[in-house]
Amino acid sequence: MPFVKPSQSTTAASTPAEMYRDLPPRPDAVPGLWAHQSEMLSAFAALTNKPDVALELPTGTGKTLTGVVIAEWTRLSRRARVVYACPTQQLAMQVVAAANRESIRTSLLIGPHAKWPAAAETAYDSAAQIAVTTYSTIFNSNPHLADPDMILFDDAHAGEQYVGEAYGVMLKRRESPAEYAAVLKAVAPALDGVFLERLRQGAPDPSIGNDTRLVVPLRQPGMVAALDSALGDLDAPLKYRYSMIRSGLASCLVYVSYSGILVRPYIPPTHQNRLFTDARQRVYLSATLGEGGELERAFGRLSIDRLPAPATAPRYGRRFFVFPEFVEGVDATEFAQDVVKAAGKALVLAPRIDVAEQDAKDLAQPSWPVFGIGDVADGMAPFADLENGVCGLAARYDGLDLPGDACRVVAMDGVPNQDNLQERFLQTRARAGAAIAARVRTRVIQGAGRCTRGPHDTAIVLVLGKDLSRYLTRPEVTDALDPELQAEVAFGRENSQAFSAGDVMTNVAAFLNQATDSTWIEEAEPYLKSMRKDAVKTDPSGTVALASAVSEEVRAWASAAASAWADAATHAHEVARLVGAGGRDTAGYRAFWMYLEAVWSDHAASEAGDTAGRAAAGQLVRQAERVQSLGSWVREMAPFPSMERSPLGAADMVAVTQVAAKLVGGVNQGKLRSRLGEIHFGLSKRSPSEYEPALTELGKLVGADAFKPKGKGRCDSVWLWDNELWLALEAKSDHDPSGVVPHKEVRQANDQLRILASDRGTSQAPVGSATVIISPKPGIDDDGAKGAEAHVHMVAPPIAAEIAYDVESAWEDLLTKAPGRTPDAVRDLVADVLQGRGLLPTLLRERLTQDPVNPSARDDLAE
Repeated sequence: MPFVKPSQSTTAASTPAEMYRDLPPRPDAVPGLWAHQSEMLSAFAALTNKPDVALELPTGTGKTLTGVVIAEWTRLSRRARVVYACPTQQLAMQVVAAANRESIRTSLLIGPHAKWPAAAETAYDSAAQIAVTTYSTIFNSNPHLADPDMILFDDAHAGEQYVGEAYGVMLKRRESPAEYAAVLKAVAPALDGVFLERLRQGAPDPSIGNDTRLVVPLRQPGMVAALDSALGDLDAPLKYRYSMIRSGLASCLVYVSYSGILVRPYIPPTHQNRLFTDARQRVYLSATLGEGGELERAFGRLSIDRLPAPATAPRYGRRFFVFPEFVEGVDATEFAQDVVKAAGKALVLAPRIDVAEQDAKDLAQPSWPVFGIGDVADGMAPFADLENGVCGLAARYDGLDLPGDACRVVAMDGVPNQDNLQERFLQTRARAGAAIAARVRTRVIQGAGRCTRGPHDTAIVLVLGKDLSRYLTRPEVTDALDPELQAEVAFGRENSQAFSAGDVMTNVAAFLNQATDSTWIEEAEPYLKSMRKDAVKTDPSGTVALASAVSEEVRAWASAAASAWADAATHAHEVARLVGAGGRDTAGYRAFWMYLEAVWSDHAASEAGDTAGRAAAGQLVRQAERVQSLGSWVREMAPFPSMERSPLGAADMVAVTQVAAKLVGGVNQGKLRSRLGEIHFGLSKRSPSEYEPALTELGKLVGADAFKPKGKGRCDSVWLWDNELWLALEAKSDHDPSGVVPHKEVRQANDQLRILASDRGTSQAPVGSATVIISPKPGIDDDGAKGAEAHVHMVAPPIAAEIAYDVESAWEDLLTKAPGRTPDAVRDLVADVLQGRGLLPTLLRERLTQDPVNPSARDDLAE
């Protein structure tokens, strides 16, 4: 029968929560807003005049519902167009489904604009419906959406990945070999010859895979034009990416590695996108607010107002972190298999596809299906419906919902700190990891929450591999987590280290069977509650300094994109000054910006014919080298026109002189090759009697005075370059590859440089000297890590093996090229080869000190 249709009110709801209450109820809608959602909506209503607002809504706290309610309220109250943007098409479809359940109608506009449904596009154009789309629809060379009043960005904490990607050209060697070669040719004049030779080899050598070099085309004659010529011939879709940055190519940086080349500005010039900048308001829905300015950098905004998560936000589901690497005396892979078998299913997340796929195969039982991205491209339902199985995905830390019993294990392998070559350079070469620390932490947090979407969900987080296991023991990482997560990680770590494999599996069973077994509730939960109450969230050192500089960073890159070089340099100077307040925690990032200031200052001075300005720019480069300290990437950079490359430091000169003297004096090639073979053999063994002598012989071949110190309690090998730089090596090759390095061995490492200094009759070791524990174990005892001094670092044995390979390659190169050269020319050759292979003392120190045992320790040997 027909319904009576009373006249409709024309008065818009005064608040988003009021509008939500007026929505027609549907059987599958949520019962109502949680208290924290209502609080967030009320708080947002007071900020409608702010151009950029970020809302913190952690995993499992109803972020999507909050976002669509804000979008619909804005559309109705302002009678304006609103866009809801998601990182992927799959997430966009999930948002549409969630909005429909709440009687909020949407227009799904994804994929090529020519294929958008006309009715949906018209509904958006007329402000009759919210447009739900992807980041790429907004950040492209020719957006086809009608101008919106508001844009909401879901999962904004992943913005760098999706926005930065739009403003860059990534040429993967395997996928685009001709294009890679063309761009490499364009930037080749800025790369040293040895590194260039290694890049041009048909197969990568063992150590080049991790090496990323920075090229700044602006200060290399003709390079911007050559780069434009190489990139201008790209086919779709790369040519569209290039069109996004072509006008500002002179401001772009080039990151070069064996696997690929990335061309992009450091901060995306989103100010050039009128669809983005002309919106009255941009709203960022994020699992974390990024207190160090991460959101501003990712989206290219000067400042973003923040609304933190209300205290009433519900607890997410319970996670039990299990660290197979820390369980003493077991094969970590076999133990992880047992955990997955007990749970029945597992989602595997890793930064790289090959790792994710291999882990998925390793963890699955023989009869189980193994899924990949192709099986879940349209959603996780096919995997969720399986009774048993494993799904392996790469670089997917957001948007995967497996609540309840859909999956009870998420396995994570690898630290997601090198999502692109820019991140890899900042992390490994510039030592500027502080600038990306929050986004890396967020990726791990998001990944760990894929199977705990609601407060009643429970899931095991299986921490695979040494790198991620070690990462989750670092105080600067764990202290920055919320108290609940701090407690979960600490509880899992302690219970993995303290018990036998059988005991840990008993705990796993208790966790999985809480419905029928009260053990976990009665014994584990009280302990977790106590740990949570004791935990205090602490931002890493340097966070305040990074946040203070972000607006100047955005201004600097906007100026550079407009070729306003003097203005760019002025802003870069201010960035360096502000981040300098972070001390050694932000020293690498400060050096990065000082170098950029030097580049832009030199170019501005060159255009103005300012000789004094160019000299000052050269001094800035020297200063950036000093701030970066030993092993500086700055010295690898091609010098500016009319500027000489910095001379080698004292330690590096010692090594070059020693190696050159051996070449000039004559080398028995047969004996040398036999010696290298013995080194490789020794470094492949666990026995200290074979490993330690090989380590010492390796040091001799890089120009060090290398030996095993005599006396009780001394380290296993020392590499000394006069009194300029010392490396004390504590070889623990016979360690079992599971468990943690004992506290007593860290205490012993603390003493090595002091003992060595005393033995050599000096008051202290040279500035920058380091002690390196070489161990296959994945972690350090907690008390040992807390008590470690700043000079103590840890590496895995494969690092030493990589160095041995580079030493062999370097000597083969030297023996081929040295004959017939003068002594001075031999020294120049040695310097080039050792630098190109990463074998100068300062570069060796960089390679061996990527992993400080206690990053927060005061460094008495710092410059």
